[in-house]
Amino acid sequence: MTKTIAPIHPQGNPSEKWIEWSLLIAAAVSAAAILSILLLLVYFCMPLLTWDHLSQVLSWHWQPVEGKFGILPMCAGSLALSILALALAFPPAIGICSLVYVLSRGFFSRFLLVLIHFMTSIPTVIIGFVSVFVLVPLLREWLAAGSGFSLLTAALTLSVLILPTIVLVFHARLEQLDPLLRLTAEAMGFTPIQQMRYVLLPAASRGLTAAAVLGFGRAIGDTLISLMLAGNAAQFPGSFFASIRTLTAHIALVLATDSQSMAYQSVFASGLLLFFLMGAFNYLIRKSGPKDRRTPP
Repeated sequence: MTKTIAPIHPQGNPSEKWIEWSLLIAAAVSAAAILSILLLLVYFCMPLLTWDHLSQVLSWHWQPVEGKFGILPMCAGSLALSILALALAFPPAIGICSLVYVLSRGFFSRFLLVLIHFMTSIPTVIIGFVSVFVLVPLLREWLAAGSGFSLLTAALTLSVLILPTIVLVFHARLEQLDPLLRLTAEAMGFTPIQQMRYVLLPAASRGLTAAAVLGFGRAIGDTLISLMLAGNAAQFPGSFFASIRTLTAHIALVLATDSQSMAYQSVFASGLLLFFLMGAFNYLIRKSGPKDRRTPP
């Protein structure tokens, strides 16, 4: 009689069980932290849940001296700045990844990746400080953009800040693709640009989505760039050269006020609105984004 050998299941490995439980605990802690932040914001927003207070906070006028505490101009400023910065940074990020992964496979591509990694180590305040003394005078003199502290100035600077995040996330996704995809494309006679356009980009579509989500989150959550360069005027962004105030800058500017005032309570309303804005954008971009095109085994 021949003995049958029972198959070895990876789940029976004790080390892998520990890894599985560690990841499960980490996910549970992260979910609990996010839920705790949401509950804290909701708790501090409870005093605003009256018609009088809601009508003051959810309005287009921020004039604390006159008793107007509307945060909608800051909400519009945050969305305009983040979307414009993402629109400015996303095409160059795809171009850099195409250059590194397909068009240039040598010393130059390695140098470019090292440069992108180095950009992530530059403090945000340094980027903002350089923009104040370089970019602001250029826009003020060349484009006659008022004082130079505007939506466009902040968006250009913020696009430089989020560019490394988008590049590194998308490049990591490209490196995870099956090498057979590229070999098959080369065997079919595709040029490097055609490989990127018709094969690699569709196959790494989820990486593009993740890069966009992380880039937008980095942009909408930044405080220093908007605080230093956007002008901090609580108004609707009527043009690229208009001064704006974002939700994060508003929180930083109002935190030092009296804890019993409506201005102070508007900080928590801003935080809750920012929380829901980021969650809604994340949900929509993941639902509307294309699915992975998986290759057959």
